[in-house]
Parts: sequence; structure tokens; C-alpha cells
Amino acid sequence: MISQWQQVRVPASSANLGPGFDALAVALGIYLECRFRPSDRLRIEVRGRDAALIPADESNLIWRAAAEAGAGMPPLDLQIDNQIPIGKGLGSSAAARVAALVIADRVLELGWQREEILDRASRLEGHPDNVAACVLGSIVATAVGAGGSTRAVRLEMPAGFHVAAVVPNYELPTSQMRAVLPESYPASDAIFNLQRASLLVAALATGDARAFPMALEDRIHQPYRARVVPGLEEILALRAPGLLGCALSGAGPAVLVFLENGAERQAERVREIFGRRGLSAEIIPAPIDRAGYQVWEA
Repeated sequence: MISQWQQVRVPASSANLGPGFDALAVALGIYLECRFRPSDRLRIEVRGRDAALIPADESNLIWRAAAEAGAGMPPLDLQIDNQIPIGKGLGSSAAARVAALVIADRVLELGWQREEILDRASRLEGHPDNVAACVLGSIVATAVGAGGSTRAVRLEMPAGFHVAAVVPNYELPTSQMRAVLPESYPASDAIFNLQRASLLVAALATGDARAFPMALEDRIHQPYRARVVPGLEEILALRAPGLLGCALSGAGPAVLVFLENGAERQAERVREIFGRRGLSAEIIPAPIDRAGYQVWEA
């Protein structure tokens, strides 16, 4: 068992990317960092964004997931520095669970590889897209097999594209946002999304901007979630030079804006739409994280 301080850094993530519901995600350069070591008793310190929302006791998600993952987990000194908005659709829970599994692996010297951490995190999270981005970085396409195991393939963001996150000032629980979705869909909607998701993956693999904004169209989740995200329908319909398109980030309410290089100002259009609905919103530059989680001796 280790005795010295260790540190893990896990990126935020944006999932679905329009038509890729529970399948596609991108890792963002906004981070959860945890410094940790075994201790005689549990001590948790929290700082950073939304620190007041992160428990500093045994109910802490990172501690609970680490303790459940590794038999014989000792108490920890755990220092959390969070920069990921919580409850906004930017993968805060996925980052916490990945961090927890890395902590368990390091403290107990379990020897887990990234594939093992990805599979375990996917089972904990209940869907594979966010955690795959946390583990592998960049853009990921994911699927869950019949036995529950996760497979993920990593793509690089084309050099001419980048993204920004526009984050309004309220939270939406993922459970609430999944509850608004129907139990089944017409075949025409399923075919519509298969076409767009395939087109989006091809466009991201080749850097073909001509596929946008069609490649971000969706009939599986965004039309239903637009009923509880003010302005989303108008945001998804935005068209402007250099604006490739917009997508609800995960379950929202944050919006991921796909941009061509040099078109950064177009993200302001999304913030203005939220503003007309009486909501303040923050534009967070979100460089693509290409490494996934990183861990080192602190």
C-alpha cells in the first residue's frame, strides 16, 4: 500500500454530441484534481468551483466509490480541487467516479489498466460515454456489450474545429432529464439518428465541415429536453458563419458549441438566447483534453 501523496487529474466531458445519445462524448480541458494518501482517519478538504455542493464527509461520492471499489480501502487524506460545474451536464459525476477508481487502484496497488478502469466506471455511471472521455481523452465513440463490458474508440478533434461550453446558472438532475424521454421511438426517428450519428463520426474523423450542422441534428433526446431547457430549441436552430452547430451537453442545461477556428465570438449568441429567457450564463472556453486522466506522485 502506498504511503506518499499521489495526485489524479480527470477532465470534464460533454456527452451525446447531438445524435450520439449515450454513445459519443468529448473530453474537455476543465478538471477535477484530487490529492490523496492513506491516513489514520478520513479527512476531506474541498475547494474550487461549486465547493459548497461537494460533501466533506463519508457521503462524498469520490470517497464512497473508492471505498466500494477496493476491499480493504484505508481512510484517506483527500484534497479535492474541482473546476467542473456540478449538475450542468459536463460530466462531474463521471469525473468523480473515474477519480475514485484511480485512487482505489493506486492506494491498494491493484494494477488496473485504463481498460479496467473504463469498464468499472461505465458500470458505476450507468452509461459509457462520459467515463470513456474521462479515461481516454479527446472524442470517443462507445458501446456496451451483452455482458455489460464497454468498448470505446478514440478520435482526435480536427485541427480546424474547437468547442466552447455555455453554462446557464441553474442545475438539472440527470434523473429528471432522463424521465422526460419516451420509452420508444418511431422507426423513422431511429433511422434519422443513425444517419446523423454516422455522419458526425465521419465528419469528426475527416474534418469535413460541410457535414455540419446536419450532423448534429437529433430526434432522440433534445426535442424532449427542450421543453425544460429555456431557449434550447432556438439555440439548436442557430446558424452563423463559423458556427458548426450546437448540442445540449449531456442532460444539460449546458450547451456545447462547435466552432471553426476564429469564430469564438459566435458562442456569445447562445448566451444571448439564455439571457432573453431571464437566465445568466457563462461561456467557458473548453480546449479538448487529449490525455484522459493523469496520475502522478504529488
